[in-house]
Amino acid sequence: MEIAGIAGGKKAADIVILDMRPVCSYTDYFVICSGRSSRQTRAIVDEVRYRLKQHGVTALSIEGEDEGEWILMDYLGVVVHVFTPAARDFYRLESLWKEAPRVEAAS
Repeated sequence: MEIAGIAGGKKAADIVILDMRPVCSYTDYFVICSGRSSRQTRAIVDEVRYRLKQHGVTALSIEGEDEGEWILMDYLGVVVHVFTPAARDFYRLESLWKEAPRVEAAS
């Protein structure tokens, strides 16, 4: 199940996949994307959660849903970050983890 594709189906923007294996030990990949508003970030998260649950995959934890500015979904090997544009610009995860190689999403 391709998380980036699920998020894109809910109109997530600027989807980036980072290979975290060379730079950290707690996860393999980050999937980072943006929704236009906190309402849309929650819709993206709801869809990812629903579709993965259909395949028997549940998140270890989900943080930030109430505010919806930065929602983090921890699937152990994959951590999904769903931001509003302002929060993404403020936290700049891609810059923070700039040494992590980018991965092309499957078409």
